[in-house]
Amino acid sequence: MLNVVNHSARADASRSPIFGSKYSVRACLAVWTLLVIAAGASADSLEGYKSAGDVGERPDGYVGIVVANPSAELRAFVDDINARRRAKYADVAAKNGTAVESVAALAGKKLIERSNAGDVVMDGAGNWRKRR
Repeated sequence: MLNVVNHSARADASRSPIFGSKYSVRACLAVWTLLVIAAGASADSLEGYKSAGDVGERPDGYVGIVVANPSAELRAFVDDINARRRAKYADVAAKNGTAVESVAALAGKKLIERSNAGDVVMDGAGNWRKRR
């Protein structure tokens, strides 16, 4: 008697039903956790800057400065947020054996999707636009 193992069913079970792509459930949960942690770090200030239209989410997972002449304080704040995000993305990527850029792009997509109406976000062409 032959034992037949359906490898494709097992492989499909490890894929995320949410994203329907190559990302594993574990990687998706790690990104979700990352988003919750990232949201908590200086969330009040980040939301304030977003509401004012000074900064916006980029598709690469980082925050960008929207205003033409940002203050030194705003530049430092954005640099700090992006450094924290970069460290978290690197941690998730290392734990899941994937590229940092892939983790950052997935987080960027989710952060833009979760942004509030009226927030400024960067589109795929690199243009800033208000979220509707």
